[in-house]
Amino acid sequence: MRLAELTTTGVGGPAARYVEATTEAELIDAVTRADDAGEPLLLIAGGSNLVVSDAGFAGRVVRVATRGSSLEDLASCSGGMIAVQAGHPWDEFVAETLQNGFVGLEALSGIPGSAGATPVQNVGAYGAEVAQTISRVRTWDRAERRIVSFANADLQFAYRDSLLKRTTANGSPRYVVLQTTFQLKQGTLGAPIGYAELARALDAEVGDRVEAARIREAVLRLRAGKGMVLDAADRDTWSTGSFFTNPIVPAERAEGLPDGAPRYPAGDGLVKLSAAWLIDRSGFGKGYGLEGTDGFGLAGGRASLSTKHTLAVTNRGGATASDILAVARAVRDGVEERFGIRLHNEPLLIDESL
Repeated sequence: MRLAELTTTGVGGPAARYVEATTEAELIDAVTRADDAGEPLLLIAGGSNLVVSDAGFAGRVVRVATRGSSLEDLASCSGGMIAVQAGHPWDEFVAETLQNGFVGLEALSGIPGSAGATPVQNVGAYGAEVAQTISRVRTWDRAERRIVSFANADLQFAYRDSLLKRTTANGSPRYVVLQTTFQLKQGTLGAPIGYAELARALDAEVGDRVEAARIREAVLRLRAGKGMVLDAADRDTWSTGSFFTNPIVPAERAEGLPDGAPRYPAGDGLVKLSAAWLIDRSGFGKGYGLEGTDGFGLAGGRASLSTKHTLAVTNRGGATASDILAVARAVRDGVEERFGIRLHNEPLLIDESL
């Protein structure tokens, strides 16, 4: 099995061993067998947040293919507790919750990947993140060989980060997510709008509440316009989505940036900057890497920044992991040279480094 077939970027060499787990028991068994054999372990579900080495993976690759969601509890004051299996496609789950009268995930529509990956990365978009609605996460603890459940507070959520992510190395987690439970309200009005771009698309103001179905439609339109909704016919979507996280720096560090640089309070004297703004102002425009741009020599046009959004590094056809990383590396180094701020990759790099 070539791992390129399992990732949204479409790069990655062969797996030494490959197994697909469709039930929780199969998933635990596959992980335990790898641990008993002392094999390196890589878990893949939606494959939307991985860049895998061209040499492949010299260990056991377990594809998490568990599916299904269920309403565990419903109360008028707290809403519904809805559990979803780790391998369930995320956007399908978002759509299902809305169809069943629950709100809270609508701003996270269109994000590729699996439900089980969302608590690891604390996935977020358009002013929302899963930390706001996750109640608990059920995991298999590989160190203690037992099932461990984490409450929201135990997961130490931060911007695109969590305890689950911090205990993962090279795609191999200590805690294997089995199931995630979300606490969602019943109703038709979505959560208060937390992002100016989304508010404008809805002809509303930040903080307003509008119908959740309208929010989902607007988010899907916005994401599609940036090449952030998977479409096999659109090479701009052959990516990991945003390749770089938005930098969080001390407020005084941001004072040296031009007046027009976006800044968002991040607490404790910190501000969050826009990685897309930094990339663009460092001379890396949309399509950087394609023929006719300064970056063409990096990968011969096989990889480039998206033609719709400067945060995504895309496979234009025939790209390798080395091609993807060459473009990403040039962007990272260019931003650091221009502004003195080092960008960090959001996707996991498997047997590779930036």
